[in-house]
Amino acid sequence: MLEKQLNPRAFTIAITVTEDNLGQRLDNFLFKILKGVPRSRIYRGMRKGEFRVNGGRVKGTYRIASGDLIRIPPLTSNRRVNTEIPPSFNLMAKLVDRIIFEDREIMVVDKPTGLAVHGGSGLSFGLIEGLRESYRKNKFLELAHRLDRETSGLLVLAKTSTALKYLHSLFREYKVEKKYLALVRGKWPRSSRRVEAPIKKNIDRSGERRSLISDLGKPAITEFRVVQRFSSSTLVEAKPITGRTHQIRVHAAHVGNPIVGDEKYGYEVASLACGRKRDTRLFLHSHHIGFTMANGRYFEFDSELDDSLNSLLSLYSRTA
Repeated sequence: MLEKQLNPRAFTIAITVTEDNLGQRLDNFLFKILKGVPRSRIYRGMRKGEFRVNGGRVKGTYRIASGDLIRIPPLTSNRRVNTEIPPSFNLMAKLVDRIIFEDREIMVVDKPTGLAVHGGSGLSFGLIEGLRESYRKNKFLELAHRLDRETSGLLVLAKTSTALKYLHSLFREYKVEKKYLALVRGKWPRSSRRVEAPIKKNIDRSGERRSLISDLGKPAITEFRVVQRFSSSTLVEAKPITGRTHQIRVHAAHVGNPIVGDEKYGYEVASLACGRKRDTRLFLHSHHIGFTMANGRYFEFDSELDDSLNSLLSLYSRTA
């Protein structure tokens, strides 16, 4: 681990990764060591192949391994670089209140809607940056998986590189049980439905990332179970067997029952007046997660619907 901040503007840097960074995503590693460099500049460099690992081009999602040699080119920007704006005290306090479990290896957080899990794409910080700022004593804190910005609910983080590597293996091998609650438009079939439709990631002309049903995509399976029926919508429990981007949202829309409030894959935005504020959100909540750690201990966590989702559910239950 580097002890001092690098000056990435003067010369090309070659870094040999140590065990302290084992299993970390390349983009997160670069954000940490290139303080002051805009994230947009780092992302652009990764897209252009300016950053190399062992001489080859890799994506930002690449998990670095011990002994990897990372090449960092001179980085320039046409604007003055300031250090990142730290998360607000109020946000950090709210995130700490949302920690539902913590031990030496893991942390489990009940993520609110509207908060990205990490900074980037125009955001100076996200959930992980806020928690790192609150827990500076922890030398290691990384996301074990991700949730969409609009999705609320259970999120697991690793507090050691060993735990992160093990959790990644569990998610990669689909050994983590995840269940979501979703309110979908229309009447879902009475029996449970298993949707098997391959998903392919795509970028449209505007640069927006979307996932599409395509024979060229990767296998994707989601199991749905009806929880409660309403006249024009259905509350379902969705259990993703695989883990593709936006999988539940894409599969629900694919069978003709898009999730309420899904601007990307649904019909329209679901809005609800909550007090004085009009709230627009996706009705997708990670309400259950279960997994077994390397020491054999089984963990199981549940999260109830928040007030805005309960209000939205109440509204749809009264809608004819």
